[in-house]
Formats: sequence, structure tokens, C-alpha cells
Amino acid sequence: MTTHEFFVDMTCEGCSGAVTRVLNKLDVKFDIDLPNKKVFIESDKDTDVLLETLRKTGKTVTYIGPK
Repeated sequence: MTTHEFFVDMTCEGCSGAVTRVLNKLDVKFDIDLPNKKVFIESDKDTDVLLETLRKTGKTVTYIGPK
């Protein structure tokens, strides 16, 4: 399992809630660091799949890399 680090432009609990909703559908382990606007996803899924899923929130998403 690889842990991927993403920057997601979240400003509030509602934003992190949207991230939680889309990631729960993927069945992956994840951790949200709201103050630093980071999302850590533990998954063997392709990075593009994770990126596309996070973009469904409507937020700006950047892949930082494996952690």
C-alpha cells in the first residue's frame, strides 16, 4: 500500500466533509489535515483515479507525491 499526499483547497468542515464523502465511495483509508489543506490516501489505486475522485468535490487539487 502506498500513501499518496494531495493538496486540496479546503477552507472549512464542509469542504473536508465533501472530501470524506467522495473518498468513502472508493473504499480507501485516508486522513484529512484541514489546517494544512492536505489529504493523505492509503491505496494501491492509480494516482489519476484518486486525483479525479478528489476533483469531484469542486476544489483545486494538486498531487504532491508519495509520502
